[in-house]
Amino acid sequence: MMLPVAQTSGKRIPLLRLLAPWEIVRHLCQQGPLIRQIAKRDLLMRYRGSYLGLLGSLVRPMAMFAVYAVVFGYIFRSTLGNTPQESKLDFALALFCGLTVFDFVSECLSRAPMLVLANPNYVTKVVFPLEILCVSIVGAALAQMAISFVPLLAGLLLAHGAIPLTVLYLPLIVLPLILICLGVGWFLASLGVFVRDINSIVPVFLTILMFASAIFYSPSKVPPELLSLFLLNPLAVAADQARNALLWGVAPSWPRYLLMLAIGLVTLSVGYAFFMRTKRAFADVM
Repeated sequence: MMLPVAQTSGKRIPLLRLLAPWEIVRHLCQQGPLIRQIAKRDLLMRYRGSYLGLLGSLVRPMAMFAVYAVVFGYIFRSTLGNTPQESKLDFALALFCGLTVFDFVSECLSRAPMLVLANPNYVTKVVFPLEILCVSIVGAALAQMAISFVPLLAGLLLAHGAIPLTVLYLPLIVLPLILICLGVGWFLASLGVFVRDINSIVPVFLTILMFASAIFYSPSKVPPELLSLFLLNPLAVAADQARNALLWGVAPSWPRYLLMLAIGLVTLSVGYAFFMRTKRAFADVM
C-alpha cells in the first residue's frame, strides 16, 4: 500500500504553540486521512495470514483472563468487595474489564520505543509527519480495546440480564488514558531513538504498573497511607471507574476524573513538544 507524502514546513514552531492542546488537535485533524490509513494498515497487517481474523485479537486477553481468574478468583479467593452479593462471575468480569483497559495502555507504550526506529524510511527518505505514527498505534490499540469489550458486555448481559446505562460513560472514562498514552508514547518514541535500552525497560515498568493499578483488587484495599499516591495513577482510576460504570452502574467521580483529564492534557502537551523538538535529530542518529 502506497502512503501519501505529507509536506511539512521547515520553520521552527514556537514552543508555546507546541504546548497548546488545541493546536495539537488542529494539527492532528489536518493529518486525519493519513492517520486513518496508517492505523488501518496496522490492523490489517496484524491479522494478515490469521485463520481467526479479528477473533484472534481476543485470544490473548481471554487467555490472560482465564489464568488470572483461576489464580486470583479460585486459588487466592480474591474479591473486590463492592457489594455483599458479589459472585465469582462478577469478579471475573471485573478482572477482564481491568485487563482490557491495561492491555490498551500496554499496547501503546510497549510499541512506542521502537516506533521511529522501525520506520527509518519515513525519517530519511520522505518528508513525513512522524508524530502521527504514535497516533496511529493508539488508534489501533483503541480498536483492539473496543473489540475486547464485546465479550465483556456479552458476559455482563448473561450474568445480570441487562447492561447499565452508565456504560455510555466508557468513552469519557478512557479519554484521559488516550491523552496520556499519546504524550508518553511521543516521549518514548523519541527517547528510543537516542537511548536504545529504553525498549527493555518499558516491559518491566508495565509489569509494575499492572500490579499497582487495582486490576486484581479494589482501591478500598489500598492502605490509607498509600491511597493518595494511588489515586494519582490514571490507569488505576480509569480501571476502577470503568468497572464501576460497567458492573455496578456507578457514574465516575467527577473531581477525580477532572484531575486525570488535567494530567492527560499536560502529558499530551509535554510529550508532543518533546517529540517535535527532538525529531530533527532523528536522521543524524539513525
